[in-house]
Amino acid sequence: MNETIEDELTEKRNMLYYNQLVMNERKAKSHKTDKHKKKKQSFASQEVNFRDFLYIPEEWAAAFYVLYGVGVPYLTGAIFLFFFVAHGSYENFKLLNTNAFLIIWLIGYEIVAIVSLIWILILYLQYDSEEEYY
Repeated sequence: MNETIEDELTEKRNMLYYNQLVMNERKAKSHKTDKHKKKKQSFASQEVNFRDFLYIPEEWAAAFYVLYGVGVPYLTGAIFLFFFVAHGSYENFKLLNTNAFLIIWLIGYEIVAIVSLIWILILYLQYDSEEEYY
């Protein structure tokens, strides 16, 4: 009987020693993985690729950037003038001086800029940077 108690005590000591070894090994591994964590990526450090949002063929990229840079604000300005200045009436819209390309483009540019800034603000508020491991 005395031997079984000593055997049990020896087994418990061995288990305690084994558990300490396992815990120390896990701690050592967790310290190693901490070094491999990437820093949190900020919202402003993300890469922006317009090809994710716009149709841009590879060989005509420069022409499409100019087309989007000139055409989108101009069309936005013309639509704004049609609905808000001419009140949706084609006869009233014809009375406007649509030869003032720069004025119409600037109106559209301001509208596109405001919408873009609001969209960026919404994306910023929804942004959740997660730590990535490599």
